[in-house]
Amino acid sequence: MKTSGLGELEAVLAVARHRNFRAAATELGMSTSALSHAVAALESRIGVRLFNRTTRSVSLSEAGAQFVDSIAPALSTIRGAIETAGSFRDTVSGMLRINTSAGAAKQVMALFIDYIKRYPEMKLDIVTEGKLIDIVADGFDAGIRLAGTVPQDMIAIPFGDTQRFAVVGSPAYFARHKPPRTPGDLHAHPCIRMRMPSGSIYQWEFERHGEAVRIDVKGPLMLDEPGLMLQAAREGLGLAYMSEWNVAADLQDGTLIRVLDAWTPPLDGLCLYYPGRRHMPAGLRALIDLIREHADARRPQRRRAPRRAQ
Repeated sequence: MKTSGLGELEAVLAVARHRNFRAAATELGMSTSALSHAVAALESRIGVRLFNRTTRSVSLSEAGAQFVDSIAPALSTIRGAIETAGSFRDTVSGMLRINTSAGAAKQVMALFIDYIKRYPEMKLDIVTEGKLIDIVADGFDAGIRLAGTVPQDMIAIPFGDTQRFAVVGSPAYFARHKPPRTPGDLHAHPCIRMRMPSGSIYQWEFERHGEAVRIDVKGPLMLDEPGLMLQAAREGLGLAYMSEWNVAADLQDGTLIRVLDAWTPPLDGLCLYYPGRRHMPAGLRALIDLIREHADARRPQRRRAPRRAQ
């Protein structure tokens, strides 16, 4: 037992209860000498004798009696708070705050719903924003982002499918334009440009056989929201560079056609990440276990091949 701060106050209360240093020391799991020094140190610091001691008895002084009456309720409240906080180690209850992007949140919404159904005493506070933030400084328990963007000082738990980007256009668009065969061909195409959360304009990224290319595309429309980009691409306003997850249904239905497929290799998928902590909340541990359960359930699934431009 630490003999400073709360430890000294607990020592005083134990002696007051037992009126005996040896019995109080046994209750607290410390030596009689250490207990005596703890009480003496507190008396010295406040400048008041709390106990009257003889070789045969121990009793509270007048100041000691008033002191014990004052601190006993406060220490009881503190003990209760410590026990309540400690219960979160084992009980899946309370609040879990997670920061992520809107796109990632849409991909994992089924997991969040499953989590709430499974742990009805838990509350999830999901905050979506485009920019990457310091989750510790901003009071979040965890974040969900693409693996390549997770800060290196975080513990990362990969889950979900690998991610890919796709260059897509509508059938009506390709009826008017010859499909690009290489990224360089995009200079001759109107494209739907994407504004990043930082305000910069995204340059489309490609890679093939170790060759990496960035293209600063041009076009009549600049957007910062995937749903709007998808709508514009469906209407044939130009080519769009989007997450495969966002366009999967359109590729399946044929409302969009994919080009430059060989130039968009798979990327690492999403990760749940959190700071290294000695004591992990039970709610976060339960979410990690559920993520792994979902990942195991999804492994056997295969996707159907999307339609591509000829």
